[in-house]
Amino acid sequence: MGSSLTLTLANIFIYVDDIFMTWNKSEEELRKLLDYVNTWHPNIKLDYKIAEPYLTPFISHHPQHVFINIIQTSLARAARYSSAFEAFNYEQSYIKLMLPYNGYPSTLIENEFHRYLSDYISASPVLPLIDNEKKFFQRRKKLLGQPTPRQSQVALGAATADIDNDQVDDETKQPNESPTKLDTTTIAN
Repeated sequence: MGSSLTLTLANIFIYVDDIFMTWNKSEEELRKLLDYVNTWHPNIKLDYKIAEPYLTPFISHHPQHVFINIIQTSLARAARYSSAFEAFNYEQSYIKLMLPYNGYPSTLIENEFHRYLSDYISASPVLPLIDNEKKFFQRRKKLLGQPTPRQSQVALGAATADIDNDQVDDETKQPNESPTKLDTTTIAN
């Protein structure tokens, strides 16, 4: 398997790490900083990738339910993470602009918005679907009362855990012993 020193040398000289950071200055200043840091040692090279919001394009080869779930999940995330009605309206508008940009048909978008917000839809087609703060908080409260898929998965795992490992004093687990002569003898006085 090699020398025992191999692992130590690998830990010293081979670093493959991911760093997450936020940067409040310009992208050009970040590039200059990384260029400067990359001159420190010939074996250390830092690179950066700026995360962009990504949405599966409608023209990709996925089943229809995937695109429906993307819209529904985007709306659920907007309702869950928006603490104010204005923030939810902003996110809702952003979703409505982002989806056609990625090729989603407007009829699918409108149908899924109506299906998701069906209990809280305003009568006007021009106004937002949830037209006041009270309706938003009703929807948000209902949504927050439901577990996320991850919470459901953890709960299911806990419910179906292997209970054979627990120490239980159960009569069915005790070995069966045949009765002794003393147990079957009746003594009368």
